[in-house]
Amino acid sequence: MDQRYDLVVIGGGSGGVRAARMSATYGARVAIIEEYRMGGTCVIRGCVPKKLFAYASRFHESFEIAESYGWSVNASFDWSVLKANKDKEIARLERAYTAGLDGAGVEIIKDRAVITGPNTVQLQQAGTTLEAKTILVAAGGRPFVPDIPGAEYGMTSNEAFELEALPHSILIEGGGYIAVEFANIFAGLGVHVTLLYRGDCILRGFEDELRRGLEDGLVRRGIKLIYETNLLEIRKSGDDLTAVFSDGIEAPFGAIMFGTGRRANTEGLGLDTVGVELNEDGTIPVDTYSRTTCPSVYAVGDITGRAALTPVAIREGAAFAETLFNDNPTEVDLSQLATAVFADPEIGTIGLTEKEAATHGDIDIYLAQFRPMINTLTDRTERMIFKLITDGNSGKVLGCHILGPGAAELIQLVAVPMGMGATKADFNRAIAVHPTAAEELVTFKKPTYSYRGGKRVG
Repeated sequence: MDQRYDLVVIGGGSGGVRAARMSATYGARVAIIEEYRMGGTCVIRGCVPKKLFAYASRFHESFEIAESYGWSVNASFDWSVLKANKDKEIARLERAYTAGLDGAGVEIIKDRAVITGPNTVQLQQAGTTLEAKTILVAAGGRPFVPDIPGAEYGMTSNEAFELEALPHSILIEGGGYIAVEFANIFAGLGVHVTLLYRGDCILRGFEDELRRGLEDGLVRRGIKLIYETNLLEIRKSGDDLTAVFSDGIEAPFGAIMFGTGRRANTEGLGLDTVGVELNEDGTIPVDTYSRTTCPSVYAVGDITGRAALTPVAIREGAAFAETLFNDNPTEVDLSQLATAVFADPEIGTIGLTEKEAATHGDIDIYLAQFRPMINTLTDRTERMIFKLITDGNSGKVLGCHILGPGAAELIQLVAVPMGMGATKADFNRAIAVHPTAAEELVTFKKPTYSYRGGKRVG
């Protein structure tokens, strides 16, 4: 086997696969090294299975709503069926990723890679060394586990996808995407959920209205919230686990999950041997073309810390291939980055928050809160929220924030006009589709309130 390549990619996730496949179609000889399964975090143990589990968790409330519309529903849930069908879909996607690489002529190597020089990568199991003109690190990240006594008894999102049976109760530590989404999933599937967060409200950095709106949704689902408290220790207690909290309270749970963020997979890759510098959090700093401090080594995806989102990794992988192997220098614009939280209710957000925008100059805020139409025949009281932030002079849309059913789908569409520099007048020209929730975005008559000279008015 010829072990000389134009490009060796370390990591078979979304970013690495896109870079490898595109580089090969541009004529490069490419090898991709993955020690686990092709597809990375998103496909195997992240976005895709999480979204499938989120769908499953929402049926219970759909059945409740159905009764208000005249349906009588007698339903039961089988975790083993959901898990088996999830596994089948993940296997299909993994085959699709592999087929795409094979079709492009990429050599797939199942091994662990360590960089041994600016142009060499060693395979740990095979014991052989590959030569590469360019090395791309796309090894992604892993869940963070706090260093506390008994941490080995807890689990992360990785293990949550592989549970053989649902626990009767679960404590989830964290207040970000992962913790909130899994709290909703487990609660929707009938597990008694407690969410523990060291802050005073979930989803730090999001719009306050959305944070509080989702908080109400968690409580409505029966999730117990414990704020401004830390988990100090986990003890094994028969079939259960005992959690010891910083306020001195101890409580038993069927399972304990860490949703306390993620860390870059930079350890043990040999980056220090070639002078690749790391940030304090372990991520790899790169320039606008994804180059590290070693000229022959590049990095894309979660491992860079730019934005830990699958579409970003894919875009970065594509830009890398365009730049190096298609003579088309390409940078990735992250200025209009939409994101979603697949909880219940859903959150979709893009652009500046109110607090951020208020520091940029005069702004107008358009805010609507109302019951989604699907709930009007029921006794459910949760409200949908639309918030539009515009420049006070030009009317340019600076931010859009949505809470409620379909928020993720809606924010993807809003991202298009915002990327084109749309103004409130552009939104106004669109005739409303009635009756829909999204018509609120094009029917705002006047600002709910404004900021002038840094002060809120109205």
